[in-house]
Amino acid sequence: MKIPFSPPYINQAVIDEVTDSLKSGWITTGPKVKKLEDLVCEYVGVPNTLCVNSATSGLMLALKWYGIGPGDEVIVPAYTYSATALAVMHVGATPVMVDVNSDFNISVAAIEKAITHKTKAIMPVDIAGWPCDYDEIQELVENKKSLFKAESEKQTVLNRIITIADAAHAIGAKYKNRYVGLTADITVFSFHAVKNITTAEGGAVSLNLPEPFNNQEEYNYMRCFALNGQTKDAFTKSKAGGWKYDIIYPGMKINMPDVLAAIGVAQMPEYFSHILAKRETIYNYYQDYFKTKSWAIIPPCKNANKLSSCHLYALRIKDITEEQRDAIIDKISSEGVAVNVHFQPLPLLTLFKNMGYKIEDYPMAYDNFKSEISLPIYPQLTEHELEYIVNTVENAVESCLC
Repeated sequence: MKIPFSPPYINQAVIDEVTDSLKSGWITTGPKVKKLEDLVCEYVGVPNTLCVNSATSGLMLALKWYGIGPGDEVIVPAYTYSATALAVMHVGATPVMVDVNSDFNISVAAIEKAITHKTKAIMPVDIAGWPCDYDEIQELVENKKSLFKAESEKQTVLNRIITIADAAHAIGAKYKNRYVGLTADITVFSFHAVKNITTAEGGAVSLNLPEPFNNQEEYNYMRCFALNGQTKDAFTKSKAGGWKYDIIYPGMKINMPDVLAAIGVAQMPEYFSHILAKRETIYNYYQDYFKTKSWAIIPPCKNANKLSSCHLYALRIKDITEEQRDAIIDKISSEGVAVNVHFQPLPLLTLFKNMGYKIEDYPMAYDNFKSEISLPIYPQLTEHELEYIVNTVENAVESCLC
């Protein structure tokens, strides 16, 4: 049996929506993108959302919007995909890495120790779709106001460290009965091909800024900035007599096209009506199976305050080395089941090693990584395939640990 790791969910509704976009004659940013933005706002509950070409671009846009650049520091977890730190580097700021908890997410205690007068933002990451400790992070930035030094217009208005959530995995996740998106000042979702909702490539910047900010005005600013700082998008310019425009910001070109947004437009209602529940059912199947195994550390899914989006099933094997974990993966893969690892901590990667980051400074990140195996989790999986996956994993673990 061959079981892929994370194929996209493409049904007839998606095909019809994309076909409609192609037939309309309008394939770049236009009505489908606006519809997707409205759907994110409708389902998540945020005031405003801007769709862009990737979550990485969305993080960069949020950082630039807040005036973050050279000389500034942004706190990020050491356990995340490289894009979190790269977005910081692309705007000229310095990523300050901190360790994580055993649930994979950033440690609030580690954040507190890392805050300096140079800290302008904290970027928590909801690994696997499990929400971070948002209230504790927000309380921390309020308590550290005396260290904050505003150096831009937006910084002067907020007058504290901004929280920009890298929620690439977490659309549909809940924290204290609120959807992730209502839990930080700005939240960036990913619609990459392997995410719970996809647009092939893409992301969304959801605004939840406190007063006195006007979220609609800030959306308008970001929308302009995401289109080279141009006052009119191509859809508006294409209308009779609408050719004239101006460039008012040194913007980026990171807009999402309609032909891709159409995929998300079709997927969004189905995701919140039943696909998210299907992912949770599969997650719970794994939980019920592996909780009986003495060698398994099962990942968090639900507690009194948090509900995962079930993006990844991050199984860990107790008391094993990185080499043993890799041998287990090789055994599983040889039986036709595609698995993965999420993630290599940033200090293990050459770029960050060369910048002076050392994995020894992040013991929990490494401990999580060395024993982690991500299992397939997507709505197309059948019960027969799930049985094959868990049996294959069990056999691989027990054969490698003998």
